Amino acid sequence: MDDEQDQTRPLAPQQPAPRPFGPPEAPTWGAPAGPAGPAGPGGPAGPGGPAGPAGPGTGYQPWGDPLPPSLPPATKARVPAWLWPAVCALALVLGLVGGAVGAAVVQLAERDVPGLVPGGLDDVDTVSEPPLEAENGSVAAVAQQLLPSTVQILADLEGEEGGATGSGFVLDRQGHIVTNNHVVEGAAEGGEIQVVGQDGERYPAEIVGRSPVYDLAVLVVRDARGLQPASLGASGDLAVGETVVAFGSPLGLSSTVTAGIVSALDRPVTTGGSDDTSYINAVQTDAAINPGNSGGPLVDLRGQVVGVNSAIATTGGGFGGESGNIGVGFAIPIEQVKVTADQILRTGEARYPVIGAQVRTGGRTDGTGALIDEVNDGTPADRAGLRQGDRVVEVDDQLVTDGISLIVAIRTHQPGETIPFTVVRDGEELTLDVTLGAEVG
Repeated sequence: MDDEQDQTRPLAPQQPAPRPFGPPEAPTWGAPAGPAGPAGPGGPAGPGGPAGPAGPGTGYQPWGDPLPPSLPPATKARVPAWLWPAVCALALVLGLVGGAVGAAVVQLAERDVPGLVPGGLDDVDTVSEPPLEAENGSVAAVAQQLLPSTVQILADLEGEEGGATGSGFVLDRQGHIVTNNHVVEGAAEGGEIQVVGQDGERYPAEIVGRSPVYDLAVLVVRDARGLQPASLGASGDLAVGETVVAFGSPLGLSSTVTAGIVSALDRPVTTGGSDDTSYINAVQTDAAINPGNSGGPLVDLRGQVVGVNSAIATTGGGFGGESGNIGVGFAIPIEQVKVTADQILRTGEARYPVIGAQVRTGGRTDGTGALIDEVNDGTPADRAGLRQGDRVVEVDDQLVTDGISLIVAIRTHQPGETIPFTVVRDGEELTLDVTLGAEVG
C-alpha cells in the first residue's frame, strides 16, 4: 500500500447553507505746539508759538497724551540678520513635511481604502484585560465571554455569492474584524463580504488590508451594533498542555466551540493556499478545528485570544468526507496578529522582513540547518556577507533546522532589525549580523 503524504492545509473556505512679517511699526507723534508768548504791557496775551516741526511718524493724533519733550523720537525695531534665513529654513522644512503627508493622504484616498486608522492599534479601542480568572477552569465561562466577539464570514468566491465561509473576531470598538486572508481573498477584487454576529444579524464588510504571507486580513464593519471586542492576550504565556478553546463556524456551523490543549509551541508550518511562502510560527492544538474555523480565535482559560486558527494537518485527500480534524490544528500567534493588524490599519498594507536569499524548503533534510542556494546582489544578505552554500544553524539564538524554520525565525522579527545569523562555512562556524529588509505582502 502506498504511504500517505502528510500535509498542512489552510482551513479551506466552505460552502454555506442558503442564506498657516515682520512686527508692525510703533505709532509716532508730531512735536507739540510751543508755549504761549508773554503778555504785553496792558495788552492781551500774545499768541502761542508756532507748532513744532512734524515728527517722523504719522503726525499728531487726536487721542491720548503727547509724548514728553524729553522722550527721543520713536525708531523702527531692527530685525536680527539671522532671523530671516531661519524663518525660510523652517518654512522649507514644514513645506516638505506637509507635502509628504499630503501626498500620502492623496495616495490613500486614490486607493479608496476603508477603515484606515493613522495611529494603528494605538488609535482604536481594543481590550487587553482578561475577563476571567485563570483558576476558573471553565470552558463554559470562556464560551460565554467569547461568543459575542466571534463572527462568521461569508465572502464571494469565483462569482458565487457567499461561496466562501470562515470565521473571525472583533478587534476593537471601531468595527474592525480579524480573519484569515484565505477566507476573503476571493472577494478582494470587488466581491461582497458579510459578517454575521452571534444573533444572526448580517453586516456588510469591507477589506482594510490583507497579508498573504501571514495569512491575515482586517475587515471593517461600518454599521455594526453590539459587536463586543475580544480581549487580546499573549501566546508567549502559554504552556504545552494547558487548555485552550477554539471558536468559529466549522463546516458552516456558526458559533461553534471546541476545546483541547496546547500540543506544541513555535511550530513552523505553511498555511498553503495561493501563496506558497505563507509560513507561520504556529501554536499547535488538538482542539477540534475544521474547514470554516479559519480566522476564528483560539482562546485561553482567562478568555483572551492567543491565536488565530489558520490550518490543519491532513493525511491527504483534501477536505472531502474522508478528511477534516485529526487533532492537529495550527493557530497564528496573537503577537504576529497584532503587528500585522497595526500595519494594515495604518497603511492598508502589511510588510514582512526579508534578507534577499533563496533557501531550500522542499524535500527531506537532516535537521542541521538551512542551506543557502543563492544570495541576490545588493540585498541585506549580500551586505552582511552571507554566501551561497552557507548553512544557517541559528538566528538570534533560535535554532534553525531547515529552510522553513529559517523563514519563520526571520519573520518573528521586524524589518529594520539587525539580528545575528550563525552559519557554518567550510566546516567553520561564524556569526554575521544581518539588517532585515522589507517587502509588502
